[in-house]
This record gives sequence, structure tokens and C-alpha cells, in this order.
Amino acid sequence: MVKIEAVIKPFKLDAVRDALAGIGVRGMTITEVRGFGRQKGHRELFRGSEYVVELLPKMKIEVAVSDDMEETVTRAILEHAHTGNIGDGKIFISDLKNVIRIRTGETGENAV
Repeated sequence: MVKIEAVIKPFKLDAVRDALAGIGVRGMTITEVRGFGRQKGHRELFRGSEYVVELLPKMKIEVAVSDDMEETVTRAILEHAHTGNIGDGKIFISDLKNVIRIRTGETGENAV
């Protein structure tokens, strides 16, 4: 099993969520996060004053899937989160040692 974490632009969330549901992802965790990468923020004007926004709003999607779903999920995120502009985000893939469903005690892929 693998855990896939994707940090994407907020306006791409609905498209990515719908794409993942469409390929059979049964659950996901979505978190509002802030951060920066190469983009390093930007300047904005508010009521005539200029200020720097250093931490940009992003959405983080976390899913746990079986090994055979890894490529399909990754491809769906890439396709639906891509704009071609700086700040599109990142995808992180990690191996999961185990997953346990608290309600039933199921473990492994049965718990996903």
C-alpha cells in the first residue's frame, strides 16, 4: 500500500476530487494548508498599500491506496491539477507499513 499526498492549487480541488472518486478512490483527507516553493509568494495591493504574501494558500489531498492503484491515482492528480503555471504543486508518494480501521480492527488493504 502507498500513501499519496498532493499539494495543489485550491481552485483545482473539485476537479481532482471528482477524478479520484471516478477511478474508485473510496476515501481521502483534504486539508487547507499554506506554504511556498520556488514561487516564494507574491505582492498584492490592499487599499493602496502593497504587502508581500509569503505563504500561499494550497490544498493537501491525502489518499491511501493499494500498490496497483498508485500509477492511476498519480496520473489522475497530474492530469486534473495541472495548469502549466508556477505553483501547480507537488505529489509525494510513501510506502505504508500498515493501515488499521479503528471501528472494525481490519488491517492492511481491507482497512483502506
